[in-house]
Amino acid sequence: MTAEALVGVELDDAGRERLRRWRLVLGGDAADGTGCALGARDAAMDGALSSLYGKGDKPQTGKERSAGLRASAPSVARWLGDIRTYFPSSVVQIMQRDAIDRLGLSALLLEPEMLEAVEADVHLVGTLLSLNKAMPETTKETARAVVRKVVEDLEKRLATRTRATLSGALDRSARISRPRHHDIDWNRTIAANLKHYLPEYRTVVPERLIGYGRASQSVKKEVILCIDQSGSMAASVVYASVFGAVLASMRTINTRLVVFDTAVVDLTDQLDDPVDVLFGTQLGGGTDINRALAYCQSQITRPTETVVVLISDLYEGGIRNEMLKRVAAMKGAGAQFVTLLALSDEGAPAYDREHATALAALGAPAFACTPDLFPEVMAAAIEKRPLPIPDNT
Repeated sequence: MTAEALVGVELDDAGRERLRRWRLVLGGDAADGTGCALGARDAAMDGALSSLYGKGDKPQTGKERSAGLRASAPSVARWLGDIRTYFPSSVVQIMQRDAIDRLGLSALLLEPEMLEAVEADVHLVGTLLSLNKAMPETTKETARAVVRKVVEDLEKRLATRTRATLSGALDRSARISRPRHHDIDWNRTIAANLKHYLPEYRTVVPERLIGYGRASQSVKKEVILCIDQSGSMAASVVYASVFGAVLASMRTINTRLVVFDTAVVDLTDQLDDPVDVLFGTQLGGGTDINRALAYCQSQITRPTETVVVLISDLYEGGIRNEMLKRVAAMKGAGAQFVTLLALSDEGAPAYDREHATALAALGAPAFACTPDLFPEVMAAAIEKRPLPIPDNT
């Protein structure tokens, strides 16, 4: 039933709640058709919504919404407090993001009191990193505290499962030829012994067993995370930095983290603190994937034990053909190469489809990856099995 149809009808509680919600959505001007009056709390919620999603700076008539933040620090501070009062955290984060985009409030994040009032999330961290070079010293300490809170929350969410998944993959990647019964890899054993199939018994009699080894602490895999720090990759940079720190904490994995725009910066020595890694990045600028991959290629000493993860939207400002040759050379030497268009919950951004197609032809399909899927992707790369590419890619 539409809002107009509800007017003048005796409503039950569900109908009144539906009408109230329509009123908040439609904004209360003469055309909304609800005729619904709001209570004090709802009117305050409506005011917070109006400040962000109103019709601009036209004078209020009492029935029209109008934007009310006007990039004023006191009004923004009050508004931030209001939305935290009236809306759940997930909604607050969306509204903050919209306020930064729609009303140009990024500059206000350079003020410590603003940072203390916001609801911190990955997207806010990305915005702060893009403002890093313009940030006054009085704000940097507060900004680091905001970033650290987000990073610590992400580590709590992601670290345990990542370590467990990759530890299992490392164990399984160490194949042995005389395994104990519970260590037999039956899929590989059957595949290797199909020529010994006995049709009269309808079974395979294996002459050679293939098993999972147990990776010792001295066995290492090499992982190189190569991260595009152009502006569209902000969330990916945050997640990749957290994952880099988690991987670096595992003795069996030697992790290197490289960020790039038109220059290449190796941040491996800062991996013990992902906050330092993030403040070592500089979001925005051009892109030279070829130069970044040239550096990564120079760091490979054991190609058959190496996984290179390129996280980029693939808009190449360098030499395209050289980039593709480098990927082919690394794969030809035995390295595993993974191309992620994004490492975030938002899916793939705009990306260069021609380059993605060319990489796929080399056996390095490009796809967007959520943080929850990333451990599985890395496990598959370590075990040299097909990557779990999402169906919607």
